[in-house]
Amino acid sequence: MGNVVIYDSGVGGLTIWEAVRRQCPTLHTVFVSDNQAFPYGTKSDGELLDRIHRVVRSIAQSCAPDVLVVACNTASTVALPSLRAEFDFPIVGVVPAIKPAAAVTKTGKIALLATPATVQRAYTQQLITEFAHNIDVLKIGSSRLVELAEAKLRGAKVSDADLVPILSPIDNHSEIDVIVLACTHFPLLADEITRYFHARDRSITLVDSADAIARRVASLDVSSDSEIGQAMAVFTQQLNSDALRNGLIDLGFNDIKVLDVD
Repeated sequence: MGNVVIYDSGVGGLTIWEAVRRQCPTLHTVFVSDNQAFPYGTKSDGELLDRIHRVVRSIAQSCAPDVLVVACNTASTVALPSLRAEFDFPIVGVVPAIKPAAAVTKTGKIALLATPATVQRAYTQQLITEFAHNIDVLKIGSSRLVELAEAKLRGAKVSDADLVPILSPIDNHSEIDVIVLACTHFPLLADEITRYFHARDRSITLVDSADAIARRVASLDVSSDSEIGQAMAVFTQQLNSDALRNGLIDLGFNDIKVLDVD
């Protein structure tokens, strides 16, 4: 059947869904947003583990995934080992793209832009130690940027003034030339972030994990009986945004449903 489920707390995982869709157009895709429990980045590890496992059990029962992509850095860094221990289908996680960022920086100075939970997690520091031990990494945790990305998908405009409180620490580090977008929401604001730095006469490379995750899904060789895969969006509570619903239809989602989480 070729059924790939892409799961996030909000709608940032749509950046992963789009990359998978480009790389694997014949696969059926289900995008699952746990909007009932959004955001994940402000919750404790214990709360997250309980919620994530409950959601994935519901996904397993309702969606029959051949592959599950946990399209959330926060969820991936806290729950991947326990999810893989419980479920027998392949589970692909999303982690901060520190390794590729370290490879492309010319100055040896990068910024890590993530949720507060991802910035603080030991797993993130392990990635820095392993792949960027000779790189200066400025870590910035922001829940507000997640909110701005969600708002954009609901039709709101994101201004330079909205970004100043979040990105101004990078203004004080003129040698930073790469930013890791370590939350799947953040690439939704790539144009706004790029404009912010262009207005300050800086050229900065933005790095995220979407294409790498899509290549990983493609490498699993999930079979499909379709020439063009269908796409369904699933939320854990009813959508209250016509703009988002219309945006999902424009992206190519054929159906939008609600998933009950036990």
